[in-house]
Amino acid sequence: MMKTNMGDKLRKDNYTSIQPKIVELCTFYVGDHQFGINILNVQEINKNPTITTVPQSQKFIVGVMNLRGRIVTVIDLAKKLGLPFTVPGKENRTIIVDAQNEYIGLLVSRIGDVVPINSEKMEAPPANIDNVLGSFTEGVLKTGAGLVGMLDIEALLA
Repeated sequence: MMKTNMGDKLRKDNYTSIQPKIVELCTFYVGDHQFGINILNVQEINKNPTITTVPQSQKFIVGVMNLRGRIVTVIDLAKKLGLPFTVPGKENRTIIVDAQNEYIGLLVSRIGDVVPINSEKMEAPPANIDNVLGSFTEGVLKTGAGLVGMLDIEALLA
């Protein structure tokens, strides 16, 4: 049996406590606005799925889709965020997210990159952000490409 030196344990604990909290973001665009969500919430990304409209549903619900036998509600993320609706195009994608053991599709204008970020560098949303958008945004991150709004998936889909 190997003995551990208490000094080694303390050095290791100190080292791990100063490591940055790196999170991988799936980034995407809703119109001209760039957003990100934790990649761990993303199940898959679909291109042009067949969506069936649902009569008398909320304005932001595009419809439902069949994902390998599972019914998935698809929402237009732009409408949900209080932005103009998503203009149909060949770059549109549906991001399937898992929220509270339910799959939800988020219709977005286009997909960005998966980027690693230091979550400790996230800043509070700007004070002039719209009430609807602000209630779904955890914060913003400065990147080389500009600001990325971090969406709170739980709040968005509540």
